[in-house]
Amino acid sequence: MRWQGAHGRNSLPWQNTRDPYRVWLSEIMLQQTQVSTVLDYYARFLERFPTVADLAEGKHDAVMALWSGLGYYSRARNLHRCAQDVMSLHGGQFPRTSELLQTLTGIGRSTAAAIASFCFAERVPILDGNVKRVLTRVIGFSADLAQSANERALWGRATDLLPAPHLSDTMPRYSQGLMDLGATVCTLRQPQCALCPVQKICRAFAAGEPLKYPVKTRKMKRSAQALSLLWAQRPDGSVWLEKRPVTGIWGGLYCLPVFVSDVALKALLPLAVQARLEALPHFVHVLTHKDLHLSPWIAGFRAGQAMPKAMNAEDRPGAWFGPEAWPGVGLPAPIRRLLARDFVA
Repeated sequence: MRWQGAHGRNSLPWQNTRDPYRVWLSEIMLQQTQVSTVLDYYARFLERFPTVADLAEGKHDAVMALWSGLGYYSRARNLHRCAQDVMSLHGGQFPRTSELLQTLTGIGRSTAAAIASFCFAERVPILDGNVKRVLTRVIGFSADLAQSANERALWGRATDLLPAPHLSDTMPRYSQGLMDLGATVCTLRQPQCALCPVQKICRAFAAGEPLKYPVKTRKMKRSAQALSLLWAQRPDGSVWLEKRPVTGIWGGLYCLPVFVSDVALKALLPLAVQARLEALPHFVHVLTHKDLHLSPWIAGFRAGQAMPKAMNAEDRPGAWFGPEAWPGVGLPAPIRRLLARDFVA
């Protein structure tokens, strides 16, 4: 706690507040996402939705548009639903315990603990990736975290280490200190052990094996997928965008029509449109566990020409959007870059 006060991160926009809405928003945005990336999104989100009531009343498309480019879009859908639940089920007030917070959409155990710890000083441990790394190294916890029993055991050890007195002051500082240690000192590949305030009691450092921790054997295999994109455009610059299914890649966002192959794309187009097809440069968009190999095609449609019925069906709802409307539509990052003629993934 002393180290956090002197050397930790104390000027981030979601710190120095006990507003559960702001803490919750930051915690959701920071899942699998770096602080440097989140900063601008966080500011824009609060400008548009300054309170949980504003977010609950917001339109789905407006929420997705603000989230566009941040990835893991289920977070945005859950965020919107959670805000609505806070308003309808809890009178606009976030529950004050981690147990009740976990009943809300999109809030897991560690996120609930962060809100409860920072905002309500509840004595509960946070166990995100940074904290897991710090704790497993300091206490020499070598059990495989791929096994749920070992994960539960680490939660227990984390609980035992929590401060007890003066929780209103100590819980927020202690929780932030662990997170800051993991983010800035006890890093994944090059831990700066010489700067660590708990070096003297760290078992991993004593054994000379900090990189051994944490232990987690199960690893997600990377995969690749090839997709073809139809950029249908009218003379006025408007582009046909269809809303993606909630599940799957880019769920709930507006997108250029997606096909499994160039052949499938061409098969749904009238012959006259096929004759005007132009292949654009292929590019790769990298997701966490998958590489998307994207093959875009631009097709000129006449003014007033409708899309084929098969591409405007109930399961693929779409509409024409002019360039002035694109910033307000939830678009996947690679589609937004494509429309800007930036083909670098």
